[in-house]
Amino acid sequence: MTDKKNLETTKKATGIRKGLTNYGDTGFSLFLRKAFVKGSGLSDNALERPVVGIINTGSAYNPCHGNMPQLIEAVKRGVMLAGGLPMEFPTISIGESFAQPTSMFLRNLMSMDTEEMIRAQPMDSIVLIGGCDKTVPAQLMGAASAGIPTIQLITGSMLTGSHRGERVGACTDCRRYWAKFRAGEIDEQEISDVNNQLVASVGTCSVMGTASTMACIAEALGMTVPGGASPPAVTADRIRAAEQSGAQAVKIAQEHLTIDKIITSESLENAMRVLLAIGGSTNGIVHLAAIAGRVGLEIDMQALDRMGRDTPVLLDLKPSGAHYMEDFHHAGGMATLLRELKPLLNLNTLTVMGRTLGDQLELDGPGFKQDVVRSISNPIYPQGGIAVLSGNLAPGGAVIKQSAANPDLMEHEGRAVVFENMEDMATRIDSDDLDVTPSDILVLKNIGPKGAPGMPEAGYLPIPQKLARAGVKDMVRISDGRMSGTAFGTIVLHVTPESAIGGPLAHVRSGDRIRLSVKNREISLLVSAEELAKRGIDNPIVEPAAARGYRKLFLQTVTQADKGVDFDFLRAEQIHGKTPR
Repeated sequence: MTDKKNLETTKKATGIRKGLTNYGDTGFSLFLRKAFVKGSGLSDNALERPVVGIINTGSAYNPCHGNMPQLIEAVKRGVMLAGGLPMEFPTISIGESFAQPTSMFLRNLMSMDTEEMIRAQPMDSIVLIGGCDKTVPAQLMGAASAGIPTIQLITGSMLTGSHRGERVGACTDCRRYWAKFRAGEIDEQEISDVNNQLVASVGTCSVMGTASTMACIAEALGMTVPGGASPPAVTADRIRAAEQSGAQAVKIAQEHLTIDKIITSESLENAMRVLLAIGGSTNGIVHLAAIAGRVGLEIDMQALDRMGRDTPVLLDLKPSGAHYMEDFHHAGGMATLLRELKPLLNLNTLTVMGRTLGDQLELDGPGFKQDVVRSISNPIYPQGGIAVLSGNLAPGGAVIKQSAANPDLMEHEGRAVVFENMEDMATRIDSDDLDVTPSDILVLKNIGPKGAPGMPEAGYLPIPQKLARAGVKDMVRISDGRMSGTAFGTIVLHVTPESAIGGPLAHVRSGDRIRLSVKNREISLLVSAEELAKRGIDNPIVEPAAARGYRKLFLQTVTQADKGVDFDFLRAEQIHGKTPR
């Protein structure tokens, strides 16, 4: 009996034997674990198979993940067809429009939950199921730190709806119709009617918002099965992608194809190319910086900007273009885009299929005629969707989504109209007494990583109501916060360092002159260094703090936007390089 026990515990630690609970007796630990799991009806034969963990992020507060039951069932089917044992377990789920104060505040907590549950429980590989804005980056961050074979399964985009004969979808059209309502162009009945049509099914936003951006980035990184980014949530294609993800998870477990072999400097560079070419969300930069930090790399923002100058926007999707995610899927999805970008990509990077990106593109075939993905010779926009700015207002950098901005405002100098925080903006933005003209520049402070906290998507400042009613559609807007990838306008974001820690933005006053030059990649406050220093002395900054709980942890350890707004202690122990190189 003793020999049999020793044989059990000296086998290679795979499957159910991995990470035994510490009772001081490994034989007993395995005996106890098997006894309890057999209580659910599993046999010894089942327990000898490779174990594939499946993360369930279903939640009534997250309609982006409303197809979770069908996806889990399909992943389990794929695992079992490939000879594995599926083990489903829950983690935190974050729904963008339900999470207070902002979903970004909870992204790092979800990444910690993901990492620690992967570490704590026996599994040979993991299928991450996520879709809503912050869930995919949180899962990739956690899995990158945990280091086991990993596949990302995207929940998929929603279907589009129809309002009075016009095709609509969340959430670019949400913002467009709300702007019309604020301007008095439509009445309460119409805004109520369109509210019923903007989201026609469960799933993520149907435009190139952050969720769609991260889906495309995940496939560009090699972390999804081929075609995993684009199928809408409620389609058979999405279910088949789930089944394939389960089957492939068994294979990468057997081959020990760990995540560090896939997320590399070269694959991150591919992801940045894709971010630029799809007109992706500015949030994609923050999330890529966080993922890179988990594998010991930093994003070189200036190199990213140089990439943008020769990486045009090819994807004709809102808000930079006209189509929706389901159109992208019908046009061949990421294979079509990557085929056009092929001369600019690192083709030797590995994917979860165990083959290189170049080999995968060869298998995908020659493509077909479509009008959603443009050729490099006929782009939607001649440069990448995102430009990186610098200057005395943003010594650590700032970004602008130039493909969704007003060309007439990208070279602009104007008078600052300053709001100290979100409460100040909410109180005054619609006042008829607000001293503002269309040529002014709206500035919102204290919505950075620490300032809000959580860097909310409040950078999309509304046009002051009296100007909106006069027909003004866009103004230059500047903040240290973020905006949704579904938003549009001439908006400077991620100003670093943020105002809450004493960055120059903290000392901007109404009436100051600001110059924006996207051509020169400049964002400058036209105030002398001496005057700025004096303002800093006269009005010293006290950084935000909290007495207890997660907020205290967040405020004490969160990094700035250029480092991914991750917790400093979650980044790799050593940063060994920059990407792109």
